[in-house]
Amino acid sequence: MRIYISADMEGVCGVAAVGHVQPTHAEYQRMRRLMTADVNAAIQGALDAGATDVVVSDGHGPMTNILIEELHPAARLISGSNRLLGQMEGIDDPSGFDAVFFVGYHQREGGGDGVLNHTLIGRLVYEVRLNGEPVDEAAINGALAGAFGVPVALVTGDDAVCADAERRFEGVVTAPVKGALDRVTAVSLSLERARALIQGRAGAAVEAVRRGQVQPYRIEGPVTFEVDFKRTACARVCTLFPGVERRGPRTVAVTAGDVVTAFKQFWGCLILGLASEDGLL
Repeated sequence: MRIYISADMEGVCGVAAVGHVQPTHAEYQRMRRLMTADVNAAIQGALDAGATDVVVSDGHGPMTNILIEELHPAARLISGSNRLLGQMEGIDDPSGFDAVFFVGYHQREGGGDGVLNHTLIGRLVYEVRLNGEPVDEAAINGALAGAFGVPVALVTGDDAVCADAERRFEGVVTAPVKGALDRVTAVSLSLERARALIQGRAGAAVEAVRRGQVQPYRIEGPVTFEVDFKRTACARVCTLFPGVERRGPRTVAVTAGDVVTAFKQFWGCLILGLASEDGLL
């Protein structure tokens, strides 16, 4: 059984403050180790339940956070940020995957009081809507996985993102490693308890896949991604792309026949928005 892990940092046990996830902050190096350890717990749980191959996609910020020297030796790591499928780069591997795990995930901005809630690029994006529904990164990435027939089997993070995942993904197993009191305040389990929880739930997720209890999350076409930027300049410059519709001063939308094509166009808008927020040159 092949497992794909998309890992973020905001939902990792012990992470609570903005500085924790910023490479320039003194605490960041410590949080990289915590992120790697949460991922390792998920890998070990999957292997214990019979997984034969694990690919890990580093999906936070610069996408170079996981410490490969501390990563479980059974896994392979995707790192680096030039990607066509964002946090899900490699999910289109022709060999296929049997399940996706989302480790260290977080709630969308505006979705509640989840720890460090935001959507994809926090300083740039206020809200993303998929066919009119506000969505978090789990929903977006779950839809990409679903396009390749891969179900979301495990989500780890705070109690808010886990509850959101349980409402969206039928049969998903969750591992809430902390409770959200505020966007920048969390009640975390001890590291030992959190990792034991992740490892156990990862094993349960593999068993759920084996029993057919989780199914791919599919979004049928046509598919529209709509994004509200935090700055008008981003929306205006995105209209350089054919097919991008400006629906408001800060809002653009892209529509395609399938979710993968629509996502790539949307992802391109975010990249251009990031480059243009304070001027291209």
